[in-house]
Amino acid sequence: MHEFASLLALIGIVIVVSSLLSGAVERSGIPQVAIFLALGAALGPWGLGLVDVGLDSPALRVIATLALVLVLFSDAISVDTRALREQRRLALLILGPGTVIVAALIAGAAHLLLSVSLPHAAILGAALASTDPVLLRTVLRHRRLPATTRVALRMESGMNDAVLLPIVIVAMLLAMPGEGDIALRLSRSIVGMFLLGPLIGALVGWIGIIALVRVRDRVGVRRDYESLYALGIAFTAFALAESVGGSGFLAAFAAGLVIAVQDLELCDCFLEFGEATAEMFLLLTFVAFGAALLWTGFDVADGRTLIFTAFALIVRTATLYPVLARAGLDQRDRRLIAWLGPRGLSSLLLVLLPVFAGMPGAAPLFAITCLVVLLSVVLHGSGIAIWLRRDARASNEEGRARREHAHPKESLAAQPPSPEADATPITIDEMRARLDRGERLTIVDARSERTWEQDDRMARDAIRLPPNDAVRAAKELGLDQHGSLVVYCA
Repeated sequence: MHEFASLLALIGIVIVVSSLLSGAVERSGIPQVAIFLALGAALGPWGLGLVDVGLDSPALRVIATLALVLVLFSDAISVDTRALREQRRLALLILGPGTVIVAALIAGAAHLLLSVSLPHAAILGAALASTDPVLLRTVLRHRRLPATTRVALRMESGMNDAVLLPIVIVAMLLAMPGEGDIALRLSRSIVGMFLLGPLIGALVGWIGIIALVRVRDRVGVRRDYESLYALGIAFTAFALAESVGGSGFLAAFAAGLVIAVQDLELCDCFLEFGEATAEMFLLLTFVAFGAALLWTGFDVADGRTLIFTAFALIVRTATLYPVLARAGLDQRDRRLIAWLGPRGLSSLLLVLLPVFAGMPGAAPLFAITCLVVLLSVVLHGSGIAIWLRRDARASNEEGRARREHAHPKESLAAQPPSPEADATPITIDEMRARLDRGERLTIVDARSERTWEQDDRMARDAIRLPPNDAVRAAKELGLDQHGSLVVYCA
């Protein structure tokens, strides 16, 4: 009962703190992960002693499993199928050579430097080739990030786990002791995990989304329940696949991917609530790791592991930069994509699978992964924060220059407020008539981030105000607080 109460308290703390700090973290560029690792350390045995989570803790198993299920599902459901079709070559390069070669090189380095077996090295290579969506989330939401860079990083962080997870599972099967012919045992497991799991997940996703659309069109579905529906599909796909011997994780990914491929009109709440819930579980897992487990990486820090860690952190950049040249990208996009590859929770969740399965020698792999993740949070997290601050300064200077150029002698704030300062709907013809009369109207594109990313074309002379950050964006652009705005969101 005490452990259950501690878990509920931990969940409550993570939700409250992440909500209160969300705006400040996004503006400052400080890695959110670093804050929650510090929170975990403060709550852990070395701090207040309120949280003590070990590798054998049932709470950790539940949190990590739910986090990985939601990460795979939300990553798959957020795949932009249109961008994927348009950037097929880029996707193949990132998810093929850019992921598999990196995993193979890290595995080879682990085998040579750390003297681990080939299956153990393969698990370490696959886990450390995974890029973390949590550390990248602030960057991907940044409106000045080049479109090609955003698409590439989103495809990689959203889909490379589906490429790397099978490597981890096969390596686990090879490393786990068992009776009978290993080839027969391996073939049965592969069929069950890689065929049965995805098929069940795809079926659950297809039935679930078709049922939602038909019921919503005929009798209606409340928006709050539609947002919860995403979690129901993810958990159902996982549970059904696991109950028949398939991979529940691959089933969750397949369910999300089928929904993305259907390209049906879904409420933004359906997608955003799933992502927000997944992010909360990710941050909760980081707090659990930060209490004590993640710091065990320092226990294995010696000459060989530090050399391996440095190699694991630079090999992606060294491999991906020349690979991306074949996609025809310019040097700026190639540098950003190749450099922005933080390791984080995805790596820890993948390497936890053999730990939970009781695989011999899995605990040292987890400790080495912790060391790489800690250094990656410092290296990549600080680099991302610096890039965001520099870009914010450049954005402010550009906005100031535009305002001075547009109104060199008079200020918009000096204009009298519009006599019709209400929020009544206005047609396009009415807007054109008011502009022809010389009225000052600011046209505002207020579509949701997801809708805007799917089609970033804007009305002529419009400005972009993201609905979840409209006030700060308006201040940066220097909009008149008493002026008239014409807002559209479709």
